[in-house]
Amino acid sequence: MSKRIKENEQLNKEIAERLIQSSMVMEDDLMEELDTRPEGLTENEARKRLDQYGRNRIAHEKTPAWYLQLLSCFKNPFILILLSLGLFAYFTDDIKALITISTMVAVSVIITFSQEFRSARTAEKLKAMVKTTATVSRQLERKEIDLELLVPGDIVHLSAGDMVPADIRLISSKDLHVGESALTGEAMPVEKMDTLPRGVHKVTRKQQQKPVNALELNNVCYMGTNVISGSATGVVVATGTRTYFGSMASTLIGKPPLTSFDKGVRSITFVLIRFMFIMVPIILLVNGFTKGDWGEALLFGVSVAVGLTPEMLPVIVSANLAKGAAIMARNKVVVKRLNSIQNLGAMNILCTDKTGTLTQDKIIMERHLDINGHEDRKVLEYAYLNSYHQTGLKNLLDVAVLEHAELTEVLGAERNYTKIDEIPFDFNRRRMSVVLETMDNEHLLICKGAMEEVLGICSHVSDNGRIVPVMKETVEKAMAFVNGLNAEGLRVLAVAIKQTPPRNEAYGLKDEKDLILVGYLAFLDPPKESAVEAIRALKENSIDIKVITGDNMAVTRKVCNEVGLEIADAVLGNEIEQMNDERLAIVAERANVFAKVNPLQKARIVRVLKSKGHTVGFMGDGINDAISLKEADVGISVDTAVDISKESADIILLEKSLMVLERGVIEGRKTFGNMIKYIKMTASSNFGNMFSVLVASAFIPFLPMLPIHLLIQNLMYDISQLSIPWDRMDKAYLQTPKKWNSKSVSRFMMFIGPISSIFDITTYGLMWFVFSANGVEHQSLFQSGWFIEGLLSQTLIVHMIRTQKIPFIQSTASLPVMLLTGAIMAFGITFPFTSFGESVGLQPLPLSYFPWLIATLLSYCVLTQTIKTWYIRKFKEWL
Repeated sequence: MSKRIKENEQLNKEIAERLIQSSMVMEDDLMEELDTRPEGLTENEARKRLDQYGRNRIAHEKTPAWYLQLLSCFKNPFILILLSLGLFAYFTDDIKALITISTMVAVSVIITFSQEFRSARTAEKLKAMVKTTATVSRQLERKEIDLELLVPGDIVHLSAGDMVPADIRLISSKDLHVGESALTGEAMPVEKMDTLPRGVHKVTRKQQQKPVNALELNNVCYMGTNVISGSATGVVVATGTRTYFGSMASTLIGKPPLTSFDKGVRSITFVLIRFMFIMVPIILLVNGFTKGDWGEALLFGVSVAVGLTPEMLPVIVSANLAKGAAIMARNKVVVKRLNSIQNLGAMNILCTDKTGTLTQDKIIMERHLDINGHEDRKVLEYAYLNSYHQTGLKNLLDVAVLEHAELTEVLGAERNYTKIDEIPFDFNRRRMSVVLETMDNEHLLICKGAMEEVLGICSHVSDNGRIVPVMKETVEKAMAFVNGLNAEGLRVLAVAIKQTPPRNEAYGLKDEKDLILVGYLAFLDPPKESAVEAIRALKENSIDIKVITGDNMAVTRKVCNEVGLEIADAVLGNEIEQMNDERLAIVAERANVFAKVNPLQKARIVRVLKSKGHTVGFMGDGINDAISLKEADVGISVDTAVDISKESADIILLEKSLMVLERGVIEGRKTFGNMIKYIKMTASSNFGNMFSVLVASAFIPFLPMLPIHLLIQNLMYDISQLSIPWDRMDKAYLQTPKKWNSKSVSRFMMFIGPISSIFDITTYGLMWFVFSANGVEHQSLFQSGWFIEGLLSQTLIVHMIRTQKIPFIQSTASLPVMLLTGAIMAFGITFPFTSFGESVGLQPLPLSYFPWLIATLLSYCVLTQTIKTWYIRKFKEWL
């Protein structure tokens, strides 16, 4: 067992013991030990403690120093192969080959390093754009501070939707339920309360402690967990790496799991390496036996190995991801994990709530009605008091109530009441209550929530001032009236009250019964003007939108119709509950609207869609979306979301809009497309080169190209590829999701690779028969002819493969690609005419060669385009 593991085990043990001790000591003693007070620390005290304890960060994979990043670039298998070949050239005194190989290594390593360095910095900057905060008391003032500035002794306030920002001992709590799956894997929320652990009585540090499991402390909330419902106040006992979560994280840091694209790139990498290890010895043996010069044959084999090494692969991948992330950031899409760009491009199903995506996210309270449908000021007053006094997560409906009340005489009604207690909202009850004391010292419970849930706990209704029992006819009349409002696109909440004598006992869920229904609140969430266009754009890009909402079906149908989302099939949450996963998977593929669903049902829908082979994106910003965000292939949230949603997401939108997301999807597909271009170009080019070299080695009495020629040609080809990340993609390619497909790459290599070999062989014939370069004394002419044709055809293939259309006519590459490939082709033509070309064994070609060259290249383009057309018709794909 390593020293580090032992140290981590000891640290975990110490942290667990400290948490147990903190949970078992009395509140006053703990406050004294932490040198804090209920009103909170002063700013000066907080600054000193920040210096003492450091920022509230857990251990994470730190960006390594630049020199370590530089060294890691040499770990690439292709670079290691080149270094080995360069070492061989050094020991055989082939200085020209050594210089060329060294240049190739330097170009690849320097560009890879610069791209990865920039990518790491870009990722850090993008993450910094998304801040998580905590609510603390500092000198009696409640304020939001950056989570990293939290210190031991801070008094923290928690409510639904919050991430627990540190290890906290509770001082007070109300119906607090916390999700601890990040620590324990337990899916169900755990209730927390501000009482000592069971079986523990008033003790001090000096007394004997009863052993308790550190993760089962009912009065401690752990960093990394999240508040599902309720509210609480607590004191911070540990931050950063001294928390339980922080100690676990320090042992788990490492590279994230590989995406399907990463695995695909790795697999094709080793296919090419195995291919090289098989073919190079064959070429070595053929050249050695046919030409008799084993030394020259060995150098030629080394050069062929270099030519088969796609050392630009890491460069292209890094450059594409960095460029994609930077462009997406400019389009208000923040990529937290660079590799998620690939999954965003592959996404073919988007699951989303309707609020804020299909609608304006600006809810307006339209009506406040009694049970008979008449405007009633008292209903508004009760709703206002409920929204005003609740301390949990104020949703858009609460905000709408408060804003509406500001325009009426109801404003200020809170002065006539004193808050006694509250029963916080949760997603199972779908309601919340506050308890107020009236001027007459009576207690008034006011409940506001979803219609069915509130009506279910009412025993009476207020009908024109009369309190009458709830009858079957009453329920039917109420539901019919509410359904009529829903059909108008209005979302309805019910308001109920209950008067009780004063008491000291705390209120809880058991008190939400025998209420009096007083009326309804009707809200309008107008559709977004951009929603129609966004839905059409996503549909054009082959992304199916599935609306998953907790709202009722009538409102959801109305909104979907208004934004042009045709409902294929609609499913309710209670219907989902009756289905097994196999049945739900079939239904989920067909349906595109799911209403009245709870958080676990949302996640289940995402999971079964994934099981059918779909790449699923989930867009959400509420606490009820956190599970689904983690379950999805691409979790998408917004910068205004609750903490747990932002932490769970891979992508953060700086504007909650489907149009912004659509631009991100397109950029993800561009990024993937440019990466797959290089992979298919390289795989097919290398495969074709093998045949060309094998034929030349078998039938030509001299080397078709000197080792140094192959090295220079390969270096120039590599340089021509560097502009690919800046290329554009055809519109048709961007309209469909893209996933890694190893079979597609292999098939492409087998069919497209040999095309170049045909024209390499015709060039052999041209130089041998037409230009009489058919002896050792004329090998320089032969080699010069093939050098130019080989480099130009390899460079030209960039334009042939980059599009399924006719290049230069129907689809033109970007300016960087045109300029760089043009420059390399110009270099290839002029190089044999230079003194440097002459020094490496090339010679100027007669002018009569160039018409043949043009005819060869045109024929190559025509044949490639012909096979491309057949290939697309046969396999329904290209890139």
